[in-house]
Amino acid sequence: MPTNKTYHETFDNGPGGWFGWISNAAGPKPLENRDSYVVSRSPWWIDYNHAPPGAGYIHLLYMLLTRGPFGEHQREVAGDNRFVSGGFGTDFTNAKVTLKLKGEVAAQGAKLSLLVQSIQDGICSGWMLTGQPFAITPDWSEQTVIATPDPTQWTSLGSRHDRTEFYGQIDLPRVLSHVNTNILLVLYPLDIAPMGPLNGDPHRLRPEKDYPVWRHRLPEGYVLLDEVQIAFP
Repeated sequence: MPTNKTYHETFDNGPGGWFGWISNAAGPKPLENRDSYVVSRSPWWIDYNHAPPGAGYIHLLYMLLTRGPFGEHQREVAGDNRFVSGGFGTDFTNAKVTLKLKGEVAAQGAKLSLLVQSIQDGICSGWMLTGQPFAITPDWSEQTVIATPDPTQWTSLGSRHDRTEFYGQIDLPRVLSHVNTNILLVLYPLDIAPMGPLNGDPHRLRPEKDYPVWRHRLPEGYVLLDEVQIAFP
């Protein structure tokens, strides 16, 4: 752990390990990197890995891996991961996460939240800090959330019916003490409305893969991320 316990990314020299996401099949995608900030734009992929009985559907705007090693494609997409190369640890308990951001999003009821994920004993458990969402405003703002171990501030992702061999729920304090997978900024919840009749349960099928959806019911817009600071206790 470095003597300076604050991770600070300004995107002055590339994305610093941050990236977007295309889909389960296609994997990571590069973010637009310009004028010392990174940009995420709609349309965003619908992550269906946590469909009911899990927490529901999410958009993945920004992602940072908290542990290596990294393959060639990951390095090409995201650049040098300065979180990992800086030696920062994975205990996020009561860490203060500060973003400098702005944007324009027709959110359709979704909120921008921090998501942390940990793999322990072969299970990936994700928790969203839905009790402390970030506001997306037209002007730059700095906003701070605290990764408190209070589960009433969070929403557990859980798993869709056919991914329980990998996704599940681990107690929040255990996850926060070892965020060994990634952190993300996500939009949640999403209103998934099938376009036309379906043969089957929409939550057992996969939106935009097994059936089309009404995109106007989903968030549209863009978010500019200028700085990320994580102050560890």
